[in-house]
Amino acid sequence: MREMSAGEALAEERGSVRSVRLRIPAKAEYIALTRLALAGLAKLSEMDEETLADLKLALTEAVSNSIRHAYLEPGGCVEVVYGLTATEFEIEVVDDGAGFDPECPPALDGDELAEGGLGIAIIRTIVDELEIQSQSGVRGSRLRFVKRIRQR
Repeated sequence: MREMSAGEALAEERGSVRSVRLRIPAKAEYIALTRLALAGLAKLSEMDEETLADLKLALTEAVSNSIRHAYLEPGGCVEVVYGLTATEFEIEVVDDGAGFDPECPPALDGDELAEGGLGIAIIRTIVDELEIQSQSGVRGSRLRFVKRIRQR
C-alpha cells in the first residue's frame, strides 16, 4: 500500500477539490494574473474552450467590479479563490471595500444603462450559480459563482 502525499490527502479530505487562493492589489493591471491562474487550473480538467471563455469573462467582471467600486483610497486587495472538481469550477471574489446593495438595479440614463452596472448582469447570464454577500454601508463584499464543466 502506497502512502498518500499531503496534497492527495487534502484533495481526498475536501472531496477531490483542487483549489488555489490568489490575493492581488486592487489595481486593473492584476486582472490578467487572475485570468492566467484560472487558465492554468482549467488545464487540469477536460473543460471545453467555450466554458473557459465564459469563466474568464465572469471572473474579469467580478474582479473589475471589486477594483473599480470597493476602494475609495489606493491600497486595497482583492482575493480570488478558485475551486475545481470533476464537474464544476467555483470562483469566489472577496474584497474588504465599500459594500453595495446587490438588489439595486443599474442606473438608467434615458433608455440606456449608465456606464457600469452590467458586470453582475453579465455574470448572472454566464454562470450556473451566483451568490452575492454585500450590504450598502457595510465593509466587504463576497461574490461566488459556479460554472458546470462541459467536457471537450
